[in-house]
Amino acid sequence: MFSLTKWWVCILLGVILVTSVMHHVLQKVSILTKNKEQEHSSASITPLSNNRTFIMGAYYDNREKNLVRLISIVHRQDVKELYCWINCSTIKGYMTVNKAVIDFIAHDFGYPYVIAHLLCPDVINCTPEYVSIHWSNKSDIAKLPVFKIRNRAPNTMSADFTVCISTMFGNSTNVLQLVQAIEMYKVLGAQKVMIYKHSCSLLVDRVLQYYISEGTVEVIPWPIDLYLDVSSNWHFRMEPYPRDLGYYGQLATLNDCVYRNMYSSKYVVINDLDEIIVPKKHTNWADMMDDLKKQYPSTGIFFFQNRVFPNNVVDSTLNVSAWRAIPGFNLLQHVYREPATPYHEKMIVNPRKVIQISVHTVLKGYGHRLVVPSEFAFTHHCRQAMKPELPKESLIRDTILWKYSPSLIRGIEQFKNNSSIFGTFLPQTP
Repeated sequence: MFSLTKWWVCILLGVILVTSVMHHVLQKVSILTKNKEQEHSSASITPLSNNRTFIMGAYYDNREKNLVRLISIVHRQDVKELYCWINCSTIKGYMTVNKAVIDFIAHDFGYPYVIAHLLCPDVINCTPEYVSIHWSNKSDIAKLPVFKIRNRAPNTMSADFTVCISTMFGNSTNVLQLVQAIEMYKVLGAQKVMIYKHSCSLLVDRVLQYYISEGTVEVIPWPIDLYLDVSSNWHFRMEPYPRDLGYYGQLATLNDCVYRNMYSSKYVVINDLDEIIVPKKHTNWADMMDDLKKQYPSTGIFFFQNRVFPNNVVDSTLNVSAWRAIPGFNLLQHVYREPATPYHEKMIVNPRKVIQISVHTVLKGYGHRLVVPSEFAFTHHCRQAMKPELPKESLIRDTILWKYSPSLIRGIEQFKNNSSIFGTFLPQTP
């Protein structure tokens, strides 16, 4: 009798144990499914619960080791530890938690918040699809934001050149320069222009919407000031009072843009909308880069020297009458540049050779680098004068953009004919 009772007790305990294990497994599967539904990968900025860390995106990186790299903004002093919570698709419901390596970017310019790459070690025999970040290795995973891991499988190259434009902010109405810049990028060979937009005027936004519908422009929302007190200055010492982050967090956007296009674009062009990398010996970027790669086959990072064309010095030779009522200035009329300043400005990079990037340099990367001779190409930078004391007679007349004027004019006329935007700028007939 005793043995029979013991037998039933064992069965009962076994049932309880199996039920408990099944409940635990199903709970993990449920968490995995729930987290997939809570996916935050579409958000360009996701704050973590402690409000000291913000995630832009998660990217798989197997160039040295198998790891997941998250582009983030982190408070250097307050954030000491972060943990990676990785979901594996090959092990249903399995969760692994590892300490993240916080790799701060060297260029913080004195601000308390710094761009950082969070490095999560890959899990053996695991194909991670989603990752969460938390300040502790113990938490309710169902309450953590989840990020889809991009670049897990390299994409087919969809572009030869992608232009990355960081942090469009302010309510600029320089519509003509914007249209000319995008059309010039197209003439030179860009298939895509990515713009991280914080704010812009209504007219500029209408232009962006046109190019989005055309398939040329992709706009990433960048509402950084919802979370941090940001500045339009690049260095902390330029501030009248303490701010959290400089220049609207442009280093975060540049790093994110490079990794977004890691396996979809042959080259990434790093410049601002008032800058155009102009070949002198070629007519487009493809021929220029082919030539450079033949001469420097192990180089994947190319710097282009800056040439400033003051936007207050105007030549009326190429004055297109149909553009006169359009807000902004005509690049073709700015043909006087300041004498050369010995520094390089912007870049064309093979994104697979970049680890960390800053505004004017690659902080960490692979292979060789080259400052391209100005006789080969340079960055045409139409902006406020860097040397306002120079009279016009001391400037150098340089009409290099004029060789593109027929193509540029055709592109803008096509824009004009295919959109109703230009009509809003033309004078009304009484």
